[in-house]
Amino acid sequence: MYSIGDLSRRTGVKVPTIRYYEQMGLIDVPERSEGNQRRFGRAELERLAFIRHARDLGLTIDAIRQLIELSGHADRPCADADRIAKEQLASVRERIARLQKLETELERIATCCTGETVGHCYVIRALSDHSLCEHEH
Repeated sequence: MYSIGDLSRRTGVKVPTIRYYEQMGLIDVPERSEGNQRRFGRAELERLAFIRHARDLGLTIDAIRQLIELSGHADRPCADADRIAKEQLASVRERIARLQKLETELERIATCCTGETVGHCYVIRALSDHSLCEHEH
């Protein structure tokens, strides 16, 4: 059995986050010791590692909840899990595309500045006037 502190150290998930996951129903409410400490077992450790990895990949709490539900039915087809992963992949690709647009625009703004004072600074002007941007971002 693990205390909440042990679970935190082993998984890298902060104690308040573990409590939050309990409240959200992602991990079961643990047994309590005679001293009223939470006592977690191996199953909770593995579940928390699963959640941590899913969060690292950017999955939402709702998506994680669905995946946990799916994981409890080993004989079911994995189409729903695949769909969740593909939706997350599409979301990541959209964010990457937006970040690449931001990078291009910031690079352009930063290299267009020839002013030596803030009063003549292209960066300040461009941030004040969105029409000076070449592309939507």
